[in-house]
Amino acid sequence: MSKYKAVLFDLDGTILDTSEGIFMSVEEAAELLGLEKLPKDVIKTFIGPPIEWSFEDKYDIHGDDLKKAAATFRDRYSNHNLLHAKPYEGMFELFRKLRENGIGTAVATYKKQDYTMKLLKHFGVDEMVDVIYGSDYEGKLKKSDIIELCIRDLGVTKDEVLMVGDSKHDATGAEAIGVDFAGVSYGFGFEVQDDISEYKHVIYVDKAMDLFDFIVK
Repeated sequence: MSKYKAVLFDLDGTILDTSEGIFMSVEEAAELLGLEKLPKDVIKTFIGPPIEWSFEDKYDIHGDDLKKAAATFRDRYSNHNLLHAKPYEGMFELFRKLRENGIGTAVATYKKQDYTMKLLKHFGVDEMVDVIYGSDYEGKLKKSDIIELCIRDLGVTKDEVLMVGDSKHDATGAEAIGVDFAGVSYGFGFEVQDDISEYKHVIYVDKAMDLFDFIVK
């Protein structure tokens, strides 16, 4: 019998590979704004955190310039490139198996709520999970806040929850509120064991379905 009554999943790099659409949107926004073209390995770091954080960090822009960069990215992503994504192998089977075993599921992502719903509806994930929370438009919610909203709506306690993700934001968000964390290697943040070693976690897996035997013991 599983100790977990609910499993929360990050979106980018955990459920869906959204890299193509994000790469395209960052490059197009930079070109439109006359900003330096970044190498792919740097653009990769834009996946996951709020877009303002990434533009500020990589381009050292602030204030109105930062707002314009974020708005330009969002226009390119939302209206042109959002659906350039694909589900990771085994994710849909994992959702189905968890539901069959009576385990609740949720999506807890930094991605804006409107993007999140459009993507999840496109791939049918909205019908596979019980609760979905993305970030607010102002970006005021922390990852831990989003996780807590999911826990509240699922009606479970923190010690009954496992958070699954591919980045430090997922790991630190889970640790901040005392939720177990499972890292995946196939996303964008924890590509090798050393990447996750400094963060508290209960398991690190290479494939989505590797989580099932751990969750349902």
